Amino acid sequence: MKLLPLILCLCLVLALSWAQNDGHKPGHEGHPPGNDKQAPRHEGHPPGNDKQAPRHEGHPPGNDVHAPRHDLHEARRAHASPIPDRCLGIEMDGVTVNEEGIPYFFEGHYLFKGFHGTAELSNNSFAELDDHHHLDHIDAVFIMHYEDEPTHHDRIFFFLDNKVFSYYKHKLEIGYPKDISEVFPGIPEHLNAAVECPKPDCDEDSVIFFKGDDIYHYNVRSKAVVEKEFKSMPNCTSAFRFMGHYYCFHGHLFSKFDPKTGDVHGKYPKEARDFFMRCSKFSEQSDPVERERCSRVHLDAITSDDAGNIYAFRGHHFIRKDEGNDTLQADTIENAFKELHSEVDAVFSYENHLHMIKDDQVFVYKVGEPHTHLEGYPKSVKEELGIEGHIDAAFVCQDHHIAHIIKGDKIYDVELKASPRVASNERPIALFKKIDAAMCGHDGVRVIVGNHFYHFASTMLFIAGRALPVQHKVSLELFGCDH
Repeated sequence: MKLLPLILCLCLVLALSWAQNDGHKPGHEGHPPGNDKQAPRHEGHPPGNDKQAPRHEGHPPGNDVHAPRHDLHEARRAHASPIPDRCLGIEMDGVTVNEEGIPYFFEGHYLFKGFHGTAELSNNSFAELDDHHHLDHIDAVFIMHYEDEPTHHDRIFFFLDNKVFSYYKHKLEIGYPKDISEVFPGIPEHLNAAVECPKPDCDEDSVIFFKGDDIYHYNVRSKAVVEKEFKSMPNCTSAFRFMGHYYCFHGHLFSKFDPKTGDVHGKYPKEARDFFMRCSKFSEQSDPVERERCSRVHLDAITSDDAGNIYAFRGHHFIRKDEGNDTLQADTIENAFKELHSEVDAVFSYENHLHMIKDDQVFVYKVGEPHTHLEGYPKSVKEELGIEGHIDAAFVCQDHHIAHIIKGDKIYDVELKASPRVASNERPIALFKKIDAAMCGHDGVRVIVGNHFYHFASTMLFIAGRALPVQHKVSLELFGCDH
């Protein structure tokens, strides 16, 4: 019996020891060691203060309030979808132009600027979209030109779910995003497309909104909304106003439509790649002559030979218009000028030879069927023309021996009979900051900027002019495109 108190004491000591060790066991799964009474953590939250607000899926760990935007964008970039290739035929979420008239094509996370080039992440140009939404698409976008409303003029409006974002010069306006109903009362959420429609294209300065089969004409001045039915149009996934025409994109196809009635005239739908993108290859169904004469992509170079035949180059392709009968032929640069392969910067014709400038080299071909590449070429631009750097355009007028070389807003003269040749007589070009192509014929100089050209009676009037002449459409008035 004397042993009983001793046994009871030993049991008490062991019990206390086990209790102390059990207090230092790891907590429940997902909890750090320590006080197991802390509130449970939401799945996916990092260790630390469990009172922080839940993080949206896809955000990097840490305190999002203080994380640098660069880090946020880098993390999102890592989770972005693969970079799309618009030459494979893709569906655009939205299409508009920026304040300078450069087309912007949006697809998923990405933005294509202009008619060629690779995509970049949309949040590089419109960062605040990601501050409010994890951007994986937009519903619609358009730019508004309406000087009577200074707070809306030259603004790019993005639509995403029930919100609208207003950007001016790529900066989000104060107070945005706002509900769509606040800025455009009567317009529904979750739109498919939007496009501005100024007078006289529409009866009043308007914006046309598309949602499925429903069409809404929004009066910018009165804010009145009129619902219309466009029976002959497909459902638009994006809409675009360009060069005075209206285009409904649906998938990788498009149709040109009347903004008042929705009527579609002509042979539509057409392949968007053929007319709004510069690609090395197109679909098998593509008509090369139709594509090249009607493309909205600007020309890289243009010239006319001694017989008056016009050669116009764009990307990997060119179109030839024969003097007299206006016959059009289209081909790849690779096929007709195999040493060049593709893409030229400038071309001029001199003494029945085509001088073709690509990067810092000059290739010379004798005009004929086929064109013959001269031995000894290519030569450097410096050696052949006595000038360095990128050349934007070049032309020679008939019965002259002067090559006029355009670089930026400067023009130089090169006497082609001289040896060695030297670029001289530098002069500023008053009317243009950037020229895409130029050529000279018996009736004067044609200067091409974007999708338009300007006609000058002489080189002197082109250089010294202070007022722009009438603007002409390249596709219509040079190549006879009727749509």
